[in-house]
Amino acid sequence: MQGYSKDCFSAPTSAGHTIIHDVYTRGTGPVVVIIQELPGIGPQTLTLADKLQAAGFTTVLPHLFGPLGRISLAGNMVRVMCMRREFRLLEKNATSPVVAWLRALCRKLKETHGVRGVGTIGMCLTGNFAISLLADDSVLAGVASQPSMPFFDQSALHMSAEDTNRIRSRIDATQPAMALRFEGDPLCTAEKFSALDRTFNTDRHRLDLQTLPGKGHSVLTLDFVDQAGHPTTEALGKVIHYFRSALI
Repeated sequence: MQGYSKDCFSAPTSAGHTIIHDVYTRGTGPVVVIIQELPGIGPQTLTLADKLQAAGFTTVLPHLFGPLGRISLAGNMVRVMCMRREFRLLEKNATSPVVAWLRALCRKLKETHGVRGVGTIGMCLTGNFAISLLADDSVLAGVASQPSMPFFDQSALHMSAEDTNRIRSRIDATQPAMALRFEGDPLCTAEKFSALDRTFNTDRHRLDLQTLPGKGHSVLTLDFVDQAGHPTTEALGKVIHYFRSALI
């Protein structure tokens, strides 16, 4: 994590348990929180942070689980399954307790950096979190990349009805959020996007659902191809444009 400043942030979860995680920050400009996906904060996630920093953003990476600087898919799956106080991977129509900690972090970042609000990116395991965080006034923009939870019910969402209603109202007062997936993704299927569409877009456009061609999974990290004209490069360009319009 060369060049990053490291802080320790403590806040309660929605279940009332106080948890502490390290938070890494680098860059200048509007703040974007990158919420790690299941493989961890590996080289690909750090490359995403580099690209956002080069585009003029401050990136904040909460370290929620696993080793730093490398991916550990199997090991992190075991870790997260054991972190019941923070993550509820299989629950539908409910929000994981750690989202309350992330909301507190976003409020702190808004105050510390003196900005109108922050942007968030959630991926796979944490994809829904980027949408759930929009329920808080400190968050102005959210990108849900391959939001997959609950994994075993693609027709359901990993957020409570209370959060859903608050998110709809908040988006109405700001601007639509974004969601990304590959067409052939078995973990974030067309059925998952249909559930998001039914929940948020029935009466007005609140969520911009972007489906990329191909069979990958991690749009902005592990399956990202840094090549002009590639769908993932174009998707990142849209994400950067979205954050600029929402945060600057």
